[in-house]
Amino acid sequence: MRLKDKVAIVTGAARGLGKGIAKKLAEEGAKVVIADMAGAEEAAAEINQEGGTASAFQVNVSKQSEMQALVQYAVDTYGTLDIMVNNAGINRDGMLHKMPAENWDTVIAVDLTGAFYGTQEAIKYMRPKGYGRIINISSGSWLGNIGQANYAAAKAGVVGLTKTAARENARKGITCNVICPGFIETDMTLKLKEVNDGAAWDSMMQRIPMGYAGKPSDVGNMVAFLASDEAAYITSEIINVGGGMIV
Repeated sequence: MRLKDKVAIVTGAARGLGKGIAKKLAEEGAKVVIADMAGAEEAAAEINQEGGTASAFQVNVSKQSEMQALVQYAVDTYGTLDIMVNNAGINRDGMLHKMPAENWDTVIAVDLTGAFYGTQEAIKYMRPKGYGRIINISSGSWLGNIGQANYAAAKAGVVGLTKTAARENARKGITCNVICPGFIETDMTLKLKEVNDGAAWDSMMQRIPMGYAGKPSDVGNMVAFLASDEAAYITSEIINVGGGMIV
């Protein structure tokens, strides 16, 4: 129970990676706000049924007013905000020379601007109280990936955003770190097992030195550590959770 009585927000937490992160924080004792466009109520109910404490908030992370309302909701509901996990993200893949401007704008708005609003609004609250944990979820794709110019640019931006926030807020007792997950087993990635009789999945496994996909709990474990007092002297770091896939 490293996070007993801490209050956390996790965006994009209704399913997949975000849900795994939220569950781990709740297991460690945190009171968690599940923030997502849809499905947050179901995820919060599941955590509560398992003995944790969670509530739901519908939000579009690309809207600053909604992110302001999200932070205010956490404070009004649980009395404070200690941990902000900016996990929400989408992808609209396509080769750079064919990518519609709309697909660029949409991914940047959610994956990068959403992380900016989440970081900014949380820090506004955390600075006066002299404590906070900002954990932003990027991706190994921040190093560049074919067909993901928009996604890679957004995730690289998240790295720069986090490192800047870390420098600006270290003396205010706020740590800011970024996690880059590799290939994680979620409902979306499991669909690769249906492509070419599993050939697409097998190809991905061959790219991972450890030979298997990670689970949301693997990322959740790292988030919980960075959110805890055990990580009080760790800030501005990029931490890969990818079985050796990210180099």
